[in-house]
Amino acid sequence: MCGRYSLFEDLNVLEEMFEFEYEGEIVPRYNIAPSQKILAIIGESGKRKGREFRWGLIPPWSKDIKIGYKMINARSETIAEKPSFKKPFESKRCLIPCTGYYEWKKEESGKQPYFFYLSSKEPFAFAGLYDVWKNKEETIVSCTILTCSANEKAQDVHDRMPVILKKKDQEAWLSSKSAPADLQELFKPYPSKEMDKAAVSQLVNSPKNETAEILAPLNSK
Repeated sequence: MCGRYSLFEDLNVLEEMFEFEYEGEIVPRYNIAPSQKILAIIGESGKRKGREFRWGLIPPWSKDIKIGYKMINARSETIAEKPSFKKPFESKRCLIPCTGYYEWKKEESGKQPYFFYLSSKEPFAFAGLYDVWKNKEETIVSCTILTCSANEKAQDVHDRMPVILKKKDQEAWLSSKSAPADLQELFKPYPSKEMDKAAVSQLVNSPKNETAEILAPLNSK
């Protein structure tokens, strides 16, 4: 499961790290929530391009765009079979850059949010799928984040985690030459030893809160 994440790295750094071009602008985001517009990277004519997608995949056949709220994540184990994800898995794969994601742990005092990030504190990329929905009035390009079983660092908080792609695997994920069957090996938990987590502010509970104060408990250490 991944229902909130952050992206607060400078665009120039992201473009260099993920080797893509983006004509738009980005601002620091500390609490990205479903249905919002997010930055994604696709392979296009042999180059990587940045695009703005809506988070929460809306299949082309859907009659109601609200279905996107139920499709913010896709279980990597079944995307080759599920009607909503099968076609995107074959030809509409994307990277979703991120600086960290949030999960909530049930504790006696209530649900405590945790922030998961790389030990290096570098941005990383989720494996994503996207699709195009349209009617007579509008066209929406939406996406979903793949999930897999949690690693040891994450499993005491949640039994699932996003599929995080190592740099060496990102080109294969985006390439139109990659066969879906060959990509299955990428759907594994990211190494625990390369990740950290920290309890953060309850401010993250509301998507209206979009400031660095969310990470204040982490940054104060």
